[in-house]
Amino acid sequence: MRVFHTIAIVAFCVILAACSKGEEKAEGGTSAAPAVAAVPSDAEKAALLASLPAPYNTGDLANGQRKFALCRSCHTIAQGGPALTGPNLHGVFGRQAGTGADYTYSPAVKAAGFTWDGEHLDKWLADPRGFLPGTKMSFAGLKDPKDRVDLIAYLKVETGYKPAP
Repeated sequence: MRVFHTIAIVAFCVILAACSKGEEKAEGGTSAAPAVAAVPSDAEKAALLASLPAPYNTGDLANGQRKFALCRSCHTIAQGGPALTGPNLHGVFGRQAGTGADYTYSPAVKAAGFTWDGEHLDKWLADPRGFLPGTKMSFAGLKDPKDRVDLIAYLKVETGYKPAP
């Protein structure tokens, strides 16, 4: 019985510490819960998809998610996600190539001189090494244009893309 009580007390302390970790003081000195990025609903994802420029507004998000499975071993897409073998892709659209945080890019990508958009990513996904010789990316490419459209649409919806007003 004594062991059970000890385990219960330790578990309570761990939970209490986890709940208070990252807690911040709001204005006026009261505690505020840490900010958590809201996960968009399916309806919000559909609305964002519809707002994308052609051809991405016709993308199949389910197929894009399946194609992203080819990328998942090297890339994360969640805000604040870690860099793996490749950089985290959250916020990639509109970002200068080779400038994402917490990742060491190849000299070729650092010197690329373009901003990531659908057109550049389409060329990259078709043949990374052909598009940008000297890249570290070992992915052979996604040859089907429809699969690339679907993957780009999926990435736009899942990585915090904000369409121009």
